[in-house]
Amino acid sequence: MMKNKVLTIMLIMMVAITLVGVIAVVVVTKVGEPTSAESEPSIDEIVKASVEIPEITTNLAGNDFIKISFTIQTDSKKAKEELEKRNFQVQNIIITELSETKAEQLTGKKGKEALQTKIKEEVNKVMQEGQVVKVYITSSILQ
Repeated sequence: MMKNKVLTIMLIMMVAITLVGVIAVVVVTKVGEPTSAESEPSIDEIVKASVEIPEITTNLAGNDFIKISFTIQTDSKKAKEELEKRNFQVQNIIITELSETKAEQLTGKKGKEALQTKIKEEVNKVMQEGQVVKVYITSSILQ
């Protein structure tokens, strides 16, 4: 009778140790592989989640004006669909930002990157179904 109890306890402990080992292997395997959110999207995925903003001509803070167009990359198809519906809001954000910007602020890489970052931040404030990942300037003529 005592032998059976010891054998049962040993068997339960072996099963428990094996179960803990299997769980540990699964956790290590899942943590080790990159998820799709961490990996860089392919160019096809970027294009499918991007919205083109047609050329906008507007005055800058001085006497200058700019013709500029953008492509905005979102994080999902749902976000792209929402952004397409919010096109008028995006254009408003762009025109408003540009109206506060002087021509000197848009010359050079740093100025354009600052504009892209500002537009991304402002558009993300109105987004509900996802977010803007990156804003690309696709054409720009400053006069």
